Amino acid sequence: MKEKDILEAIKKIVTPYAQRPKGLESFNEETDFINDLEVNSANLVDVILDVEDEFNIEIDNESMEGMLTVGDAKNIIERKLASA
Repeated sequence: MKEKDILEAIKKIVTPYAQRPKGLESFNEETDFINDLEVNSANLVDVILDVEDEFNIEIDNESMEGMLTVGDAKNIIERKLASA
């Protein structure tokens, strides 16, 4: 799966949970889920569950804790897909 496709899928997943839609306008790997999009911690769990479903992967607790930005999420997804 291409990097661009992964980023588009992440944006699609996170959009309903973003409390700050303006943050979606400049969505990139530097975008912080909490600071830029104002996704609350409960919804961040929903984002992770949706990512697991979308990519058919399992994200462990350690990876989950490191998933603060879109780039972090992309890297975790790429690693999980490569080891599947």
